[in-house]
Amino acid sequence: MKTDRDRETTHTQQGIRGCITKEKFLISYHFIMTFFLPVVVLWLLSGASAKVVTTFENQCDEFFVVKKTPIIIPTPAFQNICQMLNGVVYYATLYDTSNKIPLYSAYKFEELIKCERPNAWYIEPQLDDNNAGANMALQCTKDGGKQALNDDYVNSNYDKGHLAPVYQASSNQCAKATFTLTNAAPQNKSFNRGQWRVTEKNIANYLNNNCKPYTKYIVTGVVPGKQIIGKSVTVPSHFWTVYCCLDNNNKCQFSQGYIGVNKNDPVQQMNVSALEKLLANLYNFTSFQLFASSTKPTRKRKIRF
Repeated sequence: MKTDRDRETTHTQQGIRGCITKEKFLISYHFIMTFFLPVVVLWLLSGASAKVVTTFENQCDEFFVVKKTPIIIPTPAFQNICQMLNGVVYYATLYDTSNKIPLYSAYKFEELIKCERPNAWYIEPQLDDNNAGANMALQCTKDGGKQALNDDYVNSNYDKGHLAPVYQASSNQCAKATFTLTNAAPQNKSFNRGQWRVTEKNIANYLNNNCKPYTKYIVTGVVPGKQIIGKSVTVPSHFWTVYCCLDNNNKCQFSQGYIGVNKNDPVQQMNVSALEKLLANLYNFTSFQLFASSTKPTRKRKIRF
């Protein structure tokens, strides 16, 4: 910042400083081009993988139980997203570009922490531009060809309902990464702030208290409904979630499923097999598998909050 003495310097002195500044700039530019640019190019060529990927395998499959994704019928509208913020992948999302909502998000639960809730919502640039960067970014367009935007929710009477929720995030950066519209779907306000919020907290508390020796996996998804908001953003008919506490033998020692109609009614609790059958019917699929069959334990445990 210039001082009063700086402002009172003569024209000659300003000219001398200008020459020195230019010389410093040329030296800095030469240094950057000689030393820094090759490092950047090498980093780019070393495999800074795109956030939108053709398959989760070897990209961000660590968020799925035994690295196996839920088995569903793929369509060209489904896009695999490794949810990346500032170069770190925090969870994985299967996004439905035809309905402009996620089908599910898969993530790990570490422990209960108090995360800050940011105000800004991100979008996924690569859904609409193959040449865009790999990280989620703040919205800078009014036209979301393949994804929902903030304007779609204005005056809709629906919340942006998280799939991977803030309450179950493992860090403040992770919580920030959940604030992307590719991880949200229109959710009844009373349901989001009432019954579903209680379910998210109950699951987090249960996992935190009962599954400490195990690796804790969660998949949360929605069932597309018939109502539309904004520019062709589908309102889900149901929200569902399921967890697995995986032991060292790759068995789900504890697992449970939950599903609720997108209104503030009580959420149903059921075993994973029952939820898979219900979802297959709701999606009109022949079958729907959430966790690999090899992860089922030899004995079943009843789980109640």
